[in-house]
Amino acid sequence: MTAATRHPFERELMIRFSHCDPAGIVFFPQYLVMLNNLVEDWFTEGLGIAYAGLLGPRRIGLPTVSLSCEFTAPSRMGETVALGLTIERIGGASITLQLGCRLGDQARMSARQVLVATSLETHRAIPLPDDVRTALEHFRRMHPTENSGDPR
Repeated sequence: MTAATRHPFERELMIRFSHCDPAGIVFFPQYLVMLNNLVEDWFTEGLGIAYAGLLGPRRIGLPTVSLSCEFTAPSRMGETVALGLTIERIGGASITLQLGCRLGDQARMSARQVLVATSLETHRAIPLPDDVRTALEHFRRMHPTENSGDPR
């Protein structure tokens, strides 16, 4: 059994029929949808920046440019898991996150994701907006981890 990481921002989620494959376990791409929803919730609830406002009126995207995942145990329909995230690094235009899914102390999957701020007009990288950077740095100060000391 792989021990689970507890993250500073977590949300519970019940695994539904729509998340599962015919074997009754989470179909792995569904984890990516769940984690994307978690990132949106984190921006809005954890950082206080409306995710929809970034994409809509502000025309700022946060596409994934790097993603690696490890699946350590199956999640089954009817279970309530915890999805969570931790800031690993804040860059000039990017954010690196550690994400995970756990049931109690058992890790189900983990991921490392790099998001890059982009203009939705040019689709080119832009510096993280000042309010986003300030919110990220505040979140990291409030929830320090051993990997959060990188000031970049």
